[in-house]
Amino acid sequence: MGILDAIKGQLIDVIEWSDNSGKTMVHKYDMNGKEIMMGAQLTVRESQVAIFVNEGELADVFEPGRYELKTSNMPILTALKSWKYGFNSPFKSDVYFVNTKQFLDMKWGTSNPVMMRDAEFGMIRVRAFGIYSFRVSDAAKFLKEVFGTAALFTVEGVEGQIKRTLVSGLSDAIAESKIPALDLAANYEELSAYAMQAINPKLAELGLTLCSFVIENISLPEEVEKSIDKRTSMGVLGNMDQYAKYQAAEAMRDAANNQNGVAGMGVGMGAGAAMGQMFAQSMNPAAPQAAAAPAAATAVCAACGAKIAADSKFCPECGTKQAAGSFCTSCGKEIPAGTKFCPECGAKQ
Repeated sequence: MGILDAIKGQLIDVIEWSDNSGKTMVHKYDMNGKEIMMGAQLTVRESQVAIFVNEGELADVFEPGRYELKTSNMPILTALKSWKYGFNSPFKSDVYFVNTKQFLDMKWGTSNPVMMRDAEFGMIRVRAFGIYSFRVSDAAKFLKEVFGTAALFTVEGVEGQIKRTLVSGLSDAIAESKIPALDLAANYEELSAYAMQAINPKLAELGLTLCSFVIENISLPEEVEKSIDKRTSMGVLGNMDQYAKYQAAEAMRDAANNQNGVAGMGVGMGAGAAMGQMFAQSMNPAAPQAAAAPAAATAVCAACGAKIAADSKFCPECGTKQAAGSFCTSCGKEIPAGTKFCPECGAKQ
């Protein structure tokens, strides 16, 4: 019994792995110098894939489930080791567990500004940041292209590569969409979807897939934001002419309140009248201007035809005496002598 126990102690009859870190992508099962017993139990949990590697060469891949290892369910390893049917001896093989769950809340951001051409602002630089999630979609390809034969592989090993691919894809999406800078915030979802279509084919070459890509913010340069703030302020103020007049009135008031120096006294003396006139114009811009004084009525000299005042008794040009009451004293129209009211304007004569 002692010899049998010693032999059994050198064999592995149960193979399984549990991830307690949440960040491990690949875990190499520790054989500790032991061999795998033919008929051993292999447990592959959900969101896992088990890969057998024989002397550095990819062999059989096991999806989630419980397996009894034997030649019938290890066809590739059986062929590599040239086992005959019914082979029952212990064997050596490297076993890798690949985590295929989604790795969530991964952060990305532009380390350098992204240049873009905007129709309104011209050439500008934008920065962006957000989160993404990804998973291993092809465990065998991921083993070949990324982690090789490392004993442990975490998300940090691919995080930098994915981030750079994300930023490149987003830059292309912004440039090709030709969305104005002021409208970028309203198109985050469209840009995310467009970027995912461009990024996933590149990640598929590594056996990875991008599950979600979220843009949290796209920020403009400080000088552009200041310009936008100024435009916003102008829009809120409305009528700039009215605002300018108000500002001028405020300046006059401040000057009038300044009692230091002769200049302040002079400004104060005229500020009241100027402010009153300015406020009257600014508060009622549609008010009609004061009506001009009516022009004096004119008449025509009966002798020389020169224009004379309607109430003139003699023509200042030729000296001819004018017939009394021959012209309206108000509108200058010729009226019959002795008329008490002008038939044209109704003025009393």
